[in-house]
Amino acid sequence: MLLTRKRRRALIAGVATVATAALGIALSTQLASAQTTLRGAADAIGKDVGVAVNYNLLQNDATYRNTVATEFNSLTAENSMKMEVLQPSQGNFNFSQGDAIVDFAKQNNQSVHGHTLVWHSQAPGWIQGLSGTALENAMADHINTVMDHYRGDVESWDVVNEVVSDNNGQLRDSFWLNGLGEGYITTAFELARAADPTVDLYMNDYSIDGINAKSDKTYEIAQGLAAQNLIDGVGFQAHLILGQVPSNMEANLQRFTALGLKVRVTELDIRIQMPADANELQQQANDYRRVAEICAGIADCSGVTIWGLRDGDSWVPDVFQGEGAPLLFNDDYSKKPAYDAFLEGLGGDGSDPGPTDPDPTDPDPTDPDPTDPDPTDPDPTDPDPTDPGPGNGCTATLSVQSPWNTGATYEGTVTAGQNLTGWTVTWTWPGSERISNAWSISGTLDGATVTASDAGYNGTLSSGQSTTFGFNITKPDGATASVPTVTCTAR
Repeated sequence: MLLTRKRRRALIAGVATVATAALGIALSTQLASAQTTLRGAADAIGKDVGVAVNYNLLQNDATYRNTVATEFNSLTAENSMKMEVLQPSQGNFNFSQGDAIVDFAKQNNQSVHGHTLVWHSQAPGWIQGLSGTALENAMADHINTVMDHYRGDVESWDVVNEVVSDNNGQLRDSFWLNGLGEGYITTAFELARAADPTVDLYMNDYSIDGINAKSDKTYEIAQGLAAQNLIDGVGFQAHLILGQVPSNMEANLQRFTALGLKVRVTELDIRIQMPADANELQQQANDYRRVAEICAGIADCSGVTIWGLRDGDSWVPDVFQGEGAPLLFNDDYSKKPAYDAFLEGLGGDGSDPGPTDPDPTDPDPTDPDPTDPDPTDPDPTDPDPTDPGPGNGCTATLSVQSPWNTGATYEGTVTAGQNLTGWTVTWTWPGSERISNAWSISGTLDGATVTASDAGYNGTLSSGQSTTFGFNITKPDGATASVPTVTCTAR
């Protein structure tokens, strides 16, 4: 049986022995510290860092195996747990590939995220011709048989995959919808919950990373399933284009956690128009860092899975003509700039050799200005630094980013009128709006009057510099989200 994420983190030691007998190999892997591997950094913050694994490469390429074992604490089968592989003909199951991946995970103390039980694609022809009771019985047999087989070995499952249309925010036109009607999603989750109540159940989709019509529909479905205690999380595939990490991705994930659900970035890759130049690779690195930071900063983000190991293993060039280089490793297993940036986003050090004194001639490197007789004074030219000055030293505004029927996402902006070491904002809601969850602020958030301060890392600002925070609210059904006036005070 696989260890749960919590138990696995508690038992990780500096060295892990990797005995992959099921694949006919034996090797030892030195697990590096949290500063130097993705796995170490993710373990240190209690997150999964996963990779989609290719069965054939895992079986035949020792360097591939070693990298997967060293860098990742979670595995997803790229294709080996999809219906066309597990049940190519009705009633005839073949678990050999999936079992090999599970065995590898056990031997390397990794968890497994199951992908996927109900999907319109990569489904065998025999099931696509069924409808009504025959199709529902086939769904039940597949879910029950697969989940029973992997009971105790798979920690979470994508129960349904890509059920929302790309264009209109409605359900996808698929043989599942046509054969069973809109209730097939609920039926799938009911079957999965009954088959194994111990695992986390997810719905998974692409192009829902930001707030849009498709993610709104996903939210609506998830909300209904959550009300019935049938779902535990939502997976955001995040097949992204260079430079297009949604600006509201963090807020979007936060609104799902406000439903009491986990969120998970399940299939991350960031594609580039080829050939990729140095600037594009650096932009890709920045994008990877941002996604890692988003998950690391959300308590209920269970982790991030990269959809493949090396650029040459990716599905992207076969689907998007002229695009590629979407992953963290080059084909020779060397690390791309995106690797170091992603590691840093998880809290690791990447290629950074460690902290250095920017001025070795400075007798006190902790003093930002050795010529300043009082380095604790943010402005030594100010005769009274305890006086924040005009405007209380800072200004703040709120804006509604994404309203929906019973809630909204807000962004707040604080701008320093002088050098700050901290700030506090206050406002009073004019109506029944109440904050349900927030990020980058802390304080008294749950009443009509809000008194919130910086989160530490965003408290120090130079004069003229701005920072942002955000939150979701609940509001009366259909009411317009109000924008109260905010007072900002320097600390």
